[in-house]
Amino acid sequence: MRQYIVQRLLSTIPVMWGVVTLCFIILRVLPGDPTAVLAAQAGGTGEDAARLRVEYGLDRPLWVQYLDFLWNLVRGDLGRSLYAGQRVSQIIAQQASATIALACAALGVAVVVGIPLGVAAAVRQGTWVDALGMALASAGVSVPITLSGLAAVLLFALALRWLPATGQGSLRHLVLPASVMGLASAGSIARLVRTELVDALGREYVTVARAKGILESAVLIRHALRNALIPVVTVIGLQFGFMLGGAVATESVFARQGLGRTLVDAILYQDYPVVQGIVILIAGLYTTINLVVDLLYGFLDP
Repeated sequence: MRQYIVQRLLSTIPVMWGVVTLCFIILRVLPGDPTAVLAAQAGGTGEDAARLRVEYGLDRPLWVQYLDFLWNLVRGDLGRSLYAGQRVSQIIAQQASATIALACAALGVAVVVGIPLGVAAAVRQGTWVDALGMALASAGVSVPITLSGLAAVLLFALALRWLPATGQGSLRHLVLPASVMGLASAGSIARLVRTELVDALGREYVTVARAKGILESAVLIRHALRNALIPVVTVIGLQFGFMLGGAVATESVFARQGLGRTLVDAILYQDYPVVQGIVILIAGLYTTINLVVDLLYGFLDP
């Protein structure tokens, strides 16, 4: 197991290098000049923009900038924001907690809703329970988060006044955005659980377990569901990574601070260091999640 973990960790190095390189290239080929925008905001001239390019090292050849960027990254230095002047690591530390809390809460909603819904549909295959469950799952997958988020705000915040519509700072502020984002992912989980569980319930080991007189609940949970959850774990891990990287829509609808909104703002202003730092963080989390998922396979199916 230790050798496997080491091999997987080593295999992430070229993946991360590819992500970092691609991000660096894409940012540099985008039209526009961040130093010109900075100078214009301060009421400066073209000479001021040229001075800023020298100050931030953007006047050097791209390959020199790239090597400097890699060297600083190896040392753990993500640089400073071109606009805020703060270290990128500080900006990420300030915004990451809100996005991680939202993603964890949303994943909890997705798992708590998606797995039981899929199990109910599989156990009652071909009945109205199955049809209703899959209809709800399809609706969750199909409806955009912006639409479902606005509907949730209108109903639960403005009409019923049960929960705050925007902002953050308490658990009540987390309920609506986490529920909206979690229900969107619950549909995918429910559909996969149903498909895998229906297949597992038809396998010979389930028939043998039933023939031995084992209780149906034990057959379902200990035998069929445990094997059915193996591919579901992969989807749950990927959904968590998606929530971290794709939280911008939810954070925008509910006016929450986080990595998603920070990333979009940085892209709009071509704040290279901030964009690179957030992309590296999300890519690192994705690879870590994939490693954890692979290790969970051994526990679910020794």
